[in-house]
Amino acid sequence: MERDLTRGPVMASMLRFAVPMILGDLLQQCYNVADTLIVGNYLGKNALAAVGSSFTLMTFLTSILLGLCMGSGAVFSIRFGQRDQDGLREGALASFVLIAALTAALNVLSFACLDWLRVFLRVPGEVWPMMREYLSVIFLGITATFFYNFFACFLRAVGNSLAPLIFLAVSAVLNIALDLWFVLGLKRGVAGAAQATVIAQYLSGLAITVYALARCPQLRLSKGLRLRWARVREIAGFSILTCVQQSVMNLGILMVQGLVNSFGPTVMAAFAAAVKIDAFAYMPVQDFGNAFSTFIAQNYGAKQERRIRAGLKGAVLAAFLFCAVVSALVCAFAQPLMGLFVEAGEAETIAEGVRYLRIEGAFYCGIGCLFLLYGLYRALGRPGMSVVLTVVSLGTRVVLAHLLSAIPAIGVAGIWWSVPIGWALADAVGLGCYLLNQKQLFAWEDGQAR
Repeated sequence: MERDLTRGPVMASMLRFAVPMILGDLLQQCYNVADTLIVGNYLGKNALAAVGSSFTLMTFLTSILLGLCMGSGAVFSIRFGQRDQDGLREGALASFVLIAALTAALNVLSFACLDWLRVFLRVPGEVWPMMREYLSVIFLGITATFFYNFFACFLRAVGNSLAPLIFLAVSAVLNIALDLWFVLGLKRGVAGAAQATVIAQYLSGLAITVYALARCPQLRLSKGLRLRWARVREIAGFSILTCVQQSVMNLGILMVQGLVNSFGPTVMAAFAAAVKIDAFAYMPVQDFGNAFSTFIAQNYGAKQERRIRAGLKGAVLAAFLFCAVVSALVCAFAQPLMGLFVEAGEAETIAEGVRYLRIEGAFYCGIGCLFLLYGLYRALGRPGMSVVLTVVSLGTRVVLAHLLSAIPAIGVAGIWWSVPIGWALADAVGLGCYLLNQKQLFAWEDGQAR
């Protein structure tokens, strides 16, 4: 079902579109939480550290594919808003070919560099064997991740956020069931957790592919449709910049993961658990930012400047109210939340995780604002600005994390404090550029959005 976001009440349209995306990622995070609970409580601290570090790495690899798909999705949304069906068809073909080729290269590279990752991530010797075992299986799911994200981004670009939710829900439930069976029933350890994930990924990836091809004629090969290099260049311009933004963001996190790992298994386990809680807490505002981006892109294609400005005001208010409430809850319940993932006897691990959550959790409004800025600039055809904001945010985080953590009086807490400082600086840059360049951002020439 396609949804035209250029008509109807502004906030109601945006929220109806955003809710399925938020619910879908909540389900995904529920799986991630269940995976951490099972591994942390039944396989021990080292297994939790291994899976936690692997999760950070896989988030980085997935972000490359997700960034490519999201960039393409911005082009799809603009063409949909312009009612340019030929452009939408040609863009979809160009995007699929481009991202499929890059996925194949990423898959080969991942396996080729597997053993080098231990050095890059500074993984302790007692953790690496389990981490390697987990990664050697989980890398097999990279292709499935491409299929799901490509077709999910296309469906969302044309206003259908419900179908991706349904396929993700089935995948998440299957994932949890298989996790319990493989880890607890069949005693397959961390490899069993990875096998459960890969099976569920392929189910959702193949199912959404069949659905999208059946429901969206723009995705089917037809007479006269051919690969046009002009479309490839257009898609590459959006996709590669968005990919750079997403991958730089997660590369910075991966570099911080290496620094965290240097503090040993206790801090690694605390970070692995706390980061899941952290992601769960601000994930809805991240999805809201992506829905906001689709709303802006469709209206940008339709040249609906008033709707864009109204949507911007409403989105800022909604995001800040949500983040304020979540910040209060995470800070208040940090200790019992950590207790869900870590055995009560691991007091040092719980204490470090609580400190992380209370530092970052107090500043979720910063990341909420940043997600809206990413979505806004991507939708207005300025994906390069999103890269700039990411470099500011993550560059600050990486540099400060290394500098502050090297001071004995601060230690690992310096890594935690570097995050909200990076958010604040990126927000200042993004908001400043918006206020100074509003006329250029909402400019159209020759009937086309710039």
